[in-house]
Amino acid sequence: MAIFNFDDSQAIGTVFSVDTATVIIKVQELEKLRKLHVNQLVAIRSAKAGQHLIGLINRITRKASDEENPVESDLGLSGFLFTENILKVNLIGTLLDRHGLKENVFKRNLDTVPEIEAQCFPIDGENITKFMTTISSHENYKVPLTVGKYSIDEQAQAFLDGDKLFQRHAVIVGSTGSGKSWCVAKLIEQIAQLPMANCILFDIHGEYSGKDFKMDGLQHLRVANPSDLGKTGNLENDVLMLPYWLLTYEEMLAMLLDRSDSNAPNQAMLFSKTVFAEKMKYLDEIGDTTFKSSITIDSPIPYKIDNILKELAELDLQMVEGARTEKQGPFFGKLTRFVQRLEAKTQDKRLGFLFQISDDELDINWLNKLCERLMLGTSSNPKKAGVKVIDFSEVPSDVLPLVIGLVARLVFTVQQWTVRENQHPIALLCDEAHLYIPERTNQDAAAELGLKSFERIAKEGRKYGVSLTVISQRPAEVNRTVLSQCNNFIALRLSNAEDQAVIKRLLPDNLSGLTDVLPILDIGEALVVGDASLLPTRIIIDEPIIKPESATVKFWKEWSADTSKQDIATAVSGLRKQSKS
Repeated sequence: MAIFNFDDSQAIGTVFSVDTATVIIKVQELEKLRKLHVNQLVAIRSAKAGQHLIGLINRITRKASDEENPVESDLGLSGFLFTENILKVNLIGTLLDRHGLKENVFKRNLDTVPEIEAQCFPIDGENITKFMTTISSHENYKVPLTVGKYSIDEQAQAFLDGDKLFQRHAVIVGSTGSGKSWCVAKLIEQIAQLPMANCILFDIHGEYSGKDFKMDGLQHLRVANPSDLGKTGNLENDVLMLPYWLLTYEEMLAMLLDRSDSNAPNQAMLFSKTVFAEKMKYLDEIGDTTFKSSITIDSPIPYKIDNILKELAELDLQMVEGARTEKQGPFFGKLTRFVQRLEAKTQDKRLGFLFQISDDELDINWLNKLCERLMLGTSSNPKKAGVKVIDFSEVPSDVLPLVIGLVARLVFTVQQWTVRENQHPIALLCDEAHLYIPERTNQDAAAELGLKSFERIAKEGRKYGVSLTVISQRPAEVNRTVLSQCNNFIALRLSNAEDQAVIKRLLPDNLSGLTDVLPILDIGEALVVGDASLLPTRIIIDEPIIKPESATVKFWKEWSADTSKQDIATAVSGLRKQSKS
């Protein structure tokens, strides 16, 4: 049964001119023109029977005054058009009454273009509900993916294609206070209900790690703080140590090497030699016969950083036999600054999760446990992975890009080395992405390497079942390469012109006009465009059951209260301990 049965009397006008995906509609009756608005959906009769072309009204122009020469403020349309009541319509797809065995199928492509004088009808009233229900028909999943209802018809639930949303990477953007965290929470709430879901959320400010953000299928992990150091069994207690031996040679040097030092080449060469020798020594100590013949400097094999320090310090002070007396060795005094930097890093409690590791983390099998914890479930139920929220709020900002890049690289490389038929897809949700997937990295080598991991996932992740969802309030500061690989956009209110321009550039030309609504969206309202949504559309996001701790502080209300809850003593104590617990 076709959903559209338009009567000729309902027509608002006829096609006046046609471009590839733009149509000009001539409207005879001013009354009908008055009832239309920009971004309203219209249906145009196709040359093929049983088809309607669907379009969005982009501009409405009323007949100019009867002056002989109308004022030339040409809105991109030739002057003659001002003598008519016209609509400019962007075509976005075709509705077929029947496609194979299915009825009422909406397709994003245009099989035909409308003929001149073809009739155009408004999609409103019950037609809009029927149409929205049609385009939202979802696969028969127990938990279909939806983030809310359509703004133009709040009766119709807006379903998204969960497969395409994650296969082709997604972007969730919105200014502070636009409802972005609610949108993320709504998404996670549904992912967590799936029995075999697998997803990691990088929580930068701890807003998804609060007491209200809990449900079945959701696990909370956090990066170790100074009070966790030296303890055994951290991993079992959901505390992550990320030992230095997981870092590649380049990542270690990015943290330790001062490239401006004239001795930098010597320092890098000796560091690589001693690290490689220590890794081989470790494998000898455990009686390994498997890895020794194939490891490289970058292989994640444990070694003791103290031994590296000791050896480099000895080389720095080494005296060798001369012709008559002892003379300074070849590296005497050339490693002093490098050794000092390495010593400072290993003793820095803030970086304890990297350098101050226990015997647990020096075990060859510890990496298996870490990857299982990140990519599978808990030890009690390893098969049920669910959503893992990793709290990075206590990680120093200068190493944050490197550390998050390390976790992302670990997940990606494990997927890469998994046999294709055993790969289980995993999604990485990157909150506050502008902090560690930045457009410009200010020559910071460590941040640069973290960024490379994400660029690689954006380009190649789909082949290995790794998906990226970039979440940011400043899309203009997020790396262009990563954004260009994302094919789905959920854009909440964006008030900054630069941010709006970024989203505009990422959309197809015939939809770029949609971005004009970005500064005027309501709180909790989003523009959804991309492969996951058949139709570019505005959606009102449903309130999530689990709430992130991101509610905006009410300044005037707090200032009007009789007392203040500020607790400086605890805050200063936390600052000294580098821990909120």
